Amino acid sequence: MGLRGPKPKTREVIQWTPKLAYVVGLIATDGCLYNNGRHINFTNKDLELIETFKLCLGINNKISTKFSGFKKSSPCYYVQFGDVSFYQFLIEIGLTPAKSKTMGAIKIPDIYLPDLLRGLHDGDGSFHSYHDPRWPTSFLYYLSFVSASKSHVAWIQSTIQRILGVKGHSLYPPKPRQVYQLKYAKQEAIKIINYMYYNRNVPCLERKRKKIYNALKLG
Repeated sequence: MGLRGPKPKTREVIQWTPKLAYVVGLIATDGCLYNNGRHINFTNKDLELIETFKLCLGINNKISTKFSGFKKSSPCYYVQFGDVSFYQFLIEIGLTPAKSKTMGAIKIPDIYLPDLLRGLHDGDGSFHSYHDPRWPTSFLYYLSFVSASKSHVAWIQSTIQRILGVKGHSLYPPKPRQVYQLKYAKQEAIKIINYMYYNRNVPCLERKRKKIYNALKLG
């Protein structure tokens, strides 16, 4: 006697692409996996990044606005969508609903690491450049990745060292609830920048890319 009812849906197979790797980096920093096993949220203060996120995923979900901060005067944009197959894919590669302090390694083929790192940096990374007042001709710059998870920062550091041979240095927060930081200076930073922006047309936060390359012209 056969079983009645509809056959269970076959789970969609998710294939790695440069755009997907970039999106995973964004979700790992500014995304949220809800506990329902289906819904994913991506929030950022930069509308351009939300639109790029949607474009990479090929979704047309509505972009909504919310306000954060003490005075609630700073708008944040977010997009939310449901996809069981993609949700399970994210879980399998190392993301979790409570990822901020528990995330460690992200399981990704090495060929897509430049795109993942660019997503991590666009989501939560920073780039600072300045002239050292002690030496007027000295121009300094730093590329940084940050995370609330110590093990995730350690994974980023070991992975970059394995691929590019640069170590950087990690800074641990002096107080609870602060983030861990991984910094690269000068030639180490340039190696990572060229690695992440291997093509002029890669998806990225264009404002941040321009800031980096304009600063390097000064150096």
